[in-house]
Amino acid sequence: MDALHKNNENKPHVVFVPHPIQSHIKGMLKLARLLHHNGIQVTFVNTQSNHYRLFKSTDPNGPGFQFKTIPDGLPSTGDVSEHGHNQTLRHVSSYLHINFLDSFLELVSRLESPVTSIIADGLMTFANTGGAAERLGVPVMHYWAFAACGFMAIYQAKVLVEKGILPLEG
Repeated sequence: MDALHKNNENKPHVVFVPHPIQSHIKGMLKLARLLHHNGIQVTFVNTQSNHYRLFKSTDPNGPGFQFKTIPDGLPSTGDVSEHGHNQTLRHVSSYLHINFLDSFLELVSRLESPVTSIIADGLMTFANTGGAAERLGVPVMHYWAFAACGFMAIYQAKVLVEKGILPLEG
């Protein structure tokens, strides 16, 4: 076993799972880079289409951590469907709801060093990241990749609807 591989076995290994939206991916990349800069091994998992878009629009190879992909049910070219972004996001979310867990566990089983934790986007609950963490026996942290005011709006939306404040009229 070479020294680099042996050295990585002793480091914490965090797997990042962003929501398949560019702003969420970029926010999680910043956190992943910070953790990697502080000696934590990082695997950043994107859907295939977003991985293609990320590498097409930027060079994410700076920090030296590994990027991996899971299928997303979209064409392999990474093109957005003719129905637009929202249709594509619905399609990806639906596909991941059904297929994420098996694809993710398969990916993790092929990694060279054991995963010690998962940091998943808070909006990835439809993808069962908690179930993956439970099966792997590692902790999961949900990272909310948007401002506190946005989180509070989502958090309070049900109460606002119940009180008749939402939806807004006119």
